[in-house]
Amino acid sequence: MAKDQIYKGSLSAIILKLLKDQGRMYGYEITRRVGELTSGDLVITEGALYPLLHKLEAGGLLETELVTVGNRSRKYYFLTEKGQRETTEKIREMHDYLVNMQLLFQPVLNQNT
Repeated sequence: MAKDQIYKGSLSAIILKLLKDQGRMYGYEITRRVGELTSGDLVITEGALYPLLHKLEAGGLLETELVTVGNRSRKYYFLTEKGQRETTEKIREMHDYLVNMQLLFQPVLNQNT
């Protein structure tokens, strides 16, 4: 399984967590921040990001605000109350998943046991 497939399954949790931490972000800012946090290891394309943002918005997890910066408009995304609750649940699910993966894949420290 390619690394990109693993990340793709976690993308909504990643976006929700970023918005929980940052308050509000616009699309390019999300992709840039993910790249910074992963030292460029995870690249989110516009083709993956925007359909997911629209899906999260349609599901009532996100709201948007259009802001003019200079002569450009930026669409900022932020969590709704429902989105806050869903993010808390996604973080809990991701934590449990990572704990289990670590248990399954951790190196054997003492081979005599």
